[in-house]
Amino acid sequence: ADSPGRRPSGSVPFGSADPKSRSPPWPSRFCRCSSASGSDARTVAEVVGGKTALKDKNVSLRGQVVKANLGIMGKNWFHLQDGSGSAGAGTNDILVTSKDVAAVGDVVLVKGTVRTDVKVGPGYDYAVLIEDASLKK
Repeated sequence: ADSPGRRPSGSVPFGSADPKSRSPPWPSRFCRCSSASGSDARTVAEVVGGKTALKDKNVSLRGQVVKANLGIMGKNWFHLQDGSGSAGAGTNDILVTSKDVAAVGDVVLVKGTVRTDVKVGPGYDYAVLIEDASLKK
């Protein structure tokens, strides 16, 4: 069972996958976004669900920033949702790292590389994320 990760309680800026809770700790109250276009365009659910086939491939998607942590380990860390997927299945949220800046609520076009089984540090393991992405509002 894969999980895109969730933020633990406390002041930790981003968190590890918790097999007992497959959804992020914030509500899925954000809007459905229009899809990205092009041959590499995917939805959040497609990236999370198709992580094995997409490993180390470039993708683009459009989503709304639901969590932003800036300047952590030299990167900005964003959780995006686009209205696809299921909170119960853990397929509605994707973690993205970037040097670009965005704020919670921004709808952004993301272009980056899918990475799987990423270990950032003790307790910070991610089944899938989009790394070194460019973000355009």
